[in-house]
Amino acid sequence: MLYYKKDFHNNIDAPSVFSIHKRKKEKNDMANAKKYDDLTFTDDFMFCKVMTTNPELCHELLELILGKKVGAFTRLDQQKPIEMTADGKGIRFDVYSEDDSGIVYDCEMQTSKKDNLPKRTRYYQGMIDLNLLERGAEYKELKKSYVIFICPFDQFQEGLHKYTFENQCKEIPELVLGDESTKIFLCAGGHADDVSDEMKDFLNWLTTGQTGNSQFVNKLENAVLKAKKHEEWKVEYMTLLMRDNEMMEKGRNDMLFSLVQDGTLSLEIAATKAEMPVEKFAKAMKEAGYFIRELP
Repeated sequence: MLYYKKDFHNNIDAPSVFSIHKRKKEKNDMANAKKYDDLTFTDDFMFCKVMTTNPELCHELLELILGKKVGAFTRLDQQKPIEMTADGKGIRFDVYSEDDSGIVYDCEMQTSKKDNLPKRTRYYQGMIDLNLLERGAEYKELKKSYVIFICPFDQFQEGLHKYTFENQCKEIPELVLGDESTKIFLCAGGHADDVSDEMKDFLNWLTTGQTGNSQFVNKLENAVLKAKKHEEWKVEYMTLLMRDNEMMEKGRNDMLFSLVQDGTLSLEIAATKAEMPVEKFAKAMKEAGYFIRELP
């Protein structure tokens, strides 16, 4: 599976041997990455391309999820980068859009079940707000926003297909905070009768590939098939795959260089982990600005 990086410029904790094994696994994952012709709508690359080059489908999907009309798009971006923090940490939104009512929509495809997804929605919301507010602007200028996670699983294991979260008073549940921020988890793993038949067809398509009777889902399927014939996108995908692989290899080597420099690993063991001859590894280490400790 292509690792289409959402968080970038991450701070790296102190190096550890465990980190090296993890990077080795990631490298193997990259080697087993999907071929372009095997991509589905749930793969980030395909999801972003289909949604942003077919605004009418993105618009229809948002209306299906929200259950109401969505204004005309004034912007529609794929992999929109936001880098706002002092240490350069930021995110890339999968499909970011704004309508003519000033409402912001961030739609994310999330195929891996992680415990931190709820907190990730909080982080995304914060970054949306930081991006919207100019320095010195008033808080009233913050726009109504939706952060939507589409998941092929049931994130909360409560059987629902759709979980909608808004801030409200704990003591008086009917008292809504009114900050106009909403988080939605759309889960294909649900089993309750809580969404429309068309939504059920969409969610079933995500996990089985069966389009059902929904005209909308059939339009999405056709858009995916058309995208697979797009030669430029195929080249772009392969280029991103190679870039990610190179970045991962560089990160692994930098970690090994650091471990050798501080004496945690021997030069020979590190070279073996890097799958390089010792002489070549030592040369690469010096060229990268690291030094090799002299043995006592």
